[in-house]
Amino acid sequence: MENILIEKSNQIAVVTINRPTKLNALNKATIEELHHAFGSLEKDPEVKAIIITGSGEKAFVAGADISEFAHFSAEQGRTLAAKGQELLFDFVQNLSTPVIAAINGFALGGGLELAMSCHFRIASSNAKMGLPEVTLGLIPGYGGTQRLAQLVGKGRAMEMIMTASMIDATTAQNYGLVNHVVTQEELLDFTKGIAIKITANSSVAIAKAIQAVNANYTNGVNGYEVEINNFGACFGTEDFKEGTTAFLEKRKAIFPGK
Repeated sequence: MENILIEKSNQIAVVTINRPTKLNALNKATIEELHHAFGSLEKDPEVKAIIITGSGEKAFVAGADISEFAHFSAEQGRTLAAKGQELLFDFVQNLSTPVIAAINGFALGGGLELAMSCHFRIASSNAKMGLPEVTLGLIPGYGGTQRLAQLVGKGRAMEMIMTASMIDATTAQNYGLVNHVVTQEELLDFTKGIAIKITANSSVAIAKAIQAVNANYTNGVNGYEVEINNFGACFGTEDFKEGTTAFLEKRKAIFPGK
């Protein structure tokens, strides 16, 4: 891995995009590395939550690496968006292990799109977020037009995309784009604190919950039906047996993750 760092402890993996001289901009190699990292961490039984952040204090991800696609044709542009969504953005959204974005600075373009593909977001007070693609004669291509509207509403998404304006962390929280705003110094520890709460619960049930929530935003899928099926499936797991037994015995559950 040349562009990312991975640190594991206490069932939490912290993935850091490490291209500080490029403000952690997403290039093809970084997207591929992130794909492999997330895929590997999802299979790791010792990892129950993943945090993704950027190196340094300036940027989470300041956008895509424009130099890689400045001379693309229309068909190459379409392939770029399709491949990126498949490898990273849709992949993260549908990961069975919870992914939290710790936004430690600028999250612009593909950076905000990556943060939005995570299951939820926490921002430092100096963070700035936006989708500036129309200033380049483009539109967001990594799911930004869809996820931003889902998170902040159609009107606000239209305004942000059309004006290419950045919003600060407080505004992002008011919009529902981020869950919490803390200082830069507190960001990682605060995020880990939430991740620790997640790791105490059933990883099997959490994976089913992620699938059910995402179903509501998937065309042609009945989210209520997915919820019913996943609720029923939980009854056949060892985690359900442990959870209910622990409750009845008035003790803390120790979930096997099966």
